[in-house]
Amino acid sequence: MSRFKGTGVALVTPFLPSGEIDFDGTKKLLEHTAQGVDYYVVQGTTGESATTTQAEKQALLNFVKENNPHQLPIVFGIGGNHTQEILNQIKAYDLEGVSAVLSVTPYYNKPSQHGMVAHYRAIADHSPVPIILYNVPGRTSSNMKAETTLRLAEHPNIVAMKEASGMLAQTMEISHHKPQDFDLLSGDDLNTVSMIALGANGVISVMANALPVVFKNMVHAALEGNFEKARQQAFSILKLNPMMYRESNPVGVKAALKLMGVCHKTVRLPLLDCSEHLENEIRRELQHMGHL
Repeated sequence: MSRFKGTGVALVTPFLPSGEIDFDGTKKLLEHTAQGVDYYVVQGTTGESATTTQAEKQALLNFVKENNPHQLPIVFGIGGNHTQEILNQIKAYDLEGVSAVLSVTPYYNKPSQHGMVAHYRAIADHSPVPIILYNVPGRTSSNMKAETTLRLAEHPNIVAMKEASGMLAQTMEISHHKPQDFDLLSGDDLNTVSMIALGANGVISVMANALPVVFKNMVHAALEGNFEKARQQAFSILKLNPMMYRESNPVGVKAALKLMGVCHKTVRLPLLDCSEHLENEIRRELQHMGHL
């Protein structure tokens, strides 16, 4: 049985213009996304986890636990390129009520495939909750190969892969050979329908922050085998999707959320708030889609 079927939303972290965490905005975001998503991902890379402190991460996790409108499952991001520090963090955080930890492949130091296996096995051995692997070469400059994912899928505490390589042949290898109870999840919004057709169980999405109902309709239609409906939903976001990444994630989706009255568009340095030009483009497309 799939543990993470459907749409997980990689929650942005709302900030006040002063730079502090905006908990009122976070509550609005939880209520907004609860219209369509199946679980929350707190402090993934979309949540600007690279620029939040350990205390802020724990505060956000606690807030989501306490303000979870539909009592949805919660996944918490703990990743990095310092294996021992990740083990220290896992021990330090209060993970009660957390369904899994999402951990990105090590970046910058670019370990070998054997190094990735050792890294994740150490994490899985020490974690009191299951681990979701996260392969995103566009951010880490290092790809976890299908055979590496499949080796790690044998570990009893590694339960899923968020695959954002964009390599459909790699996705097929994982889907074809993975254990039945190992979840394959899309890490790329536009590839979601294709990946579900190849055996994925759903998506951990950026754009579901702004358009949770669109993703609910798209993902559940695809999972039910209604690919005509799923395609139409996917085509509806085709023009908007690249705007989300033009000035780096989550700049674009935060601008969309601002336009929808959910939270400020503020991001933390070294990112910059969405430019006026891009925000206007996002506004026009959301209006065209009927979301403003």
